[in-house]
Amino acid sequence: MALEFERMFGTGKPVIAMVHFAAMPGSPLFNKAAGVEGMVEAAKRDLEALQRAGVDAVMFGNENDRPYELKVDAATVATMAYCIGRLAEEIDVPFGVNVLWDPKASISVAVASGASFVREIFTGTYASDMGNWSPNAGEALRYRDRLGGDGIKVFFNISAEFAYSLDRRSVADRARSAVFSSVPDALLVSGTITGEPAALNDLTAVKDAVPDVPVLANTGVKIETVAEVLSISDGVIVGSSLKVDGDTWNPVDEERATEFMNRARAARNKI
Repeated sequence: MALEFERMFGTGKPVIAMVHFAAMPGSPLFNKAAGVEGMVEAAKRDLEALQRAGVDAVMFGNENDRPYELKVDAATVATMAYCIGRLAEEIDVPFGVNVLWDPKASISVAVASGASFVREIFTGTYASDMGNWSPNAGEALRYRDRLGGDGIKVFFNISAEFAYSLDRRSVADRARSAVFSSVPDALLVSGTITGEPAALNDLTAVKDAVPDVPVLANTGVKIETVAEVLSISDGVIVGSSLKVDGDTWNPVDEERATEFMNRARAARNKI
C-alpha cells in the first residue's frame, strides 16, 4: 500500500496543497457579483501559484461553504465538477477532491473530474457543529465502485474537525479498527478545526498502530513545523499555512508556499 501511495504522488512523504474554492451557489457566502466565473479565476490563480511553488499534489475543496452541511445539494456537486473541469488543462500534478462533509458527493465530483483521491470522514460517530454525524463507509465505497471509480483512493480523516468523537476508544484503536473494517488507502489525523495542528502524539500513535498504511497530518502544518511532522507522518495536507498571512480565506502566497516546499524537501532528504 505504501509503495502504491508513493507511486501516485511520485515521491515519498508528499505535500498535498489545498485549492479552496469560494462559496458555492446557494451557499450564504456565495459572491453573486463574482459568480462562478470569479470562482474559477480565483482557483486558477491559487493553483498556478501552488504548482510554481512545487507542491506534489493539490486537492480541491469547498472550505468556504459555510455553514457546513453533512449532505450537500446537487448545485454544489455540479459547480465543483464544472470548476475543476475548467481548470483541467492547468493541472500538472495529481489531484484530489473534498466536498465538505459529504463522502458520496466527494466521490461524485472525483469520478466526474478524474481525480485520483478523495478526503472525507468515512467512519466514526460524532457530535458536531452540523449535528449528529454518522458516516457510512460501506455505502460510500460501494457507491464509488458502482460509478466506476474503484481506482479512486480514499483518505479517511479519523479525527473530524468541528466535532467530538463519541467513540471513546483511543485514536490508535480507531485507526486500527478502520483499517480492518473499512479498507482506507490512507489515514488522516487532524486538529480540532481547520488550520489547527494535529497533536504529534496522535500522529505517532496512529502510525505505530498501522505501520503499513500511509498516515498524513491533515491540518495545521506550518513552515516552522513541517520538518518535525514529516519525521513522523507519511505526508501532509496543507492549506492555511500557504495563504497570505496564514489566513485560510486569503489567496495563496507563492513565497510562503515556496518556502514551505523548500523546508519539506530538506526534511525529506534527511529521512
